[in-house]
Amino acid sequence: MKQQKVVGHLLSGLTLLLAFLMFFPILWMVLTSFKPEQLALAMPPRIFFVPTLENYRVALFESPYLEFLWNTLIITGLSTLAALLLGVPIAYAMAFFPTKRTESSMLWMMSTRMLPPAGVIVPLYIIFQRLHLLDTHLGMIIVYTGMNLPLVVWMLRSFMLDLPFAIVEAARLDGASLWQELTSVMLPLLIPGLAATALLCVIFTWNEFFLAVNLTTRSASPLSVYISTFKAAQGDLFIAKMSAAATMTVLPVLIAGWAAQRQLVTGLTMGAVK
Repeated sequence: MKQQKVVGHLLSGLTLLLAFLMFFPILWMVLTSFKPEQLALAMPPRIFFVPTLENYRVALFESPYLEFLWNTLIITGLSTLAALLLGVPIAYAMAFFPTKRTESSMLWMMSTRMLPPAGVIVPLYIIFQRLHLLDTHLGMIIVYTGMNLPLVVWMLRSFMLDLPFAIVEAARLDGASLWQELTSVMLPLLIPGLAATALLCVIFTWNEFFLAVNLTTRSASPLSVYISTFKAAQGDLFIAKMSAAATMTVLPVLIAGWAAQRQLVTGLTMGAVK
């Protein structure tokens, strides 16, 4: 028993160490964002310093940060909404009206998530160029909707299959139409699953870089692209100010994850992740 406790403490300590190592770059980014610019790359690194908010002021008001933030909000919000609007009825049909090809269709849909983006970027670029969708909000919304749709269908179908089928049968016996069954019976029960799925879609879209950097130049570029080339109004590259911009970019996702952590845990334990 004593040996098991020792092993448990060692494993806990190792887990904390790994968690710290993974979180350390984010912590260092936040610390750097409060440093004066001359200390950002000081060697040896300065841990103790007088913090300043000048970097945040410059990032917000002396650079086009807000313009790229608006692009990110539009693309992330509309693509997540579109993926949910399309994914809910598809998942409903696959969950309660399955065919002999349903399972193979699900595997095919998820296989598209395993495809490396570099393998499709050239044909995608050519298609978007001919359709005049390069560097447009609509083009990026279409891309991210398609990217997140398999995830939405996979997760929501699992959530629906975990719900008591007796509720669905009772609604059908009461004469509920398919629309009433979906909107009045299923959706209220799926709120934790919808919250978890929407949050994952937001995170994947907000953090995506490869497709955005290849399909946009300026007009529809999200923050993930802008941060990689952050420059102040004078055109110079500043590490501390770039760290401030990156911190503000990470913050909304962290807040959303913290605020929805209960729905996320509840949703994922409903069966979306086996």
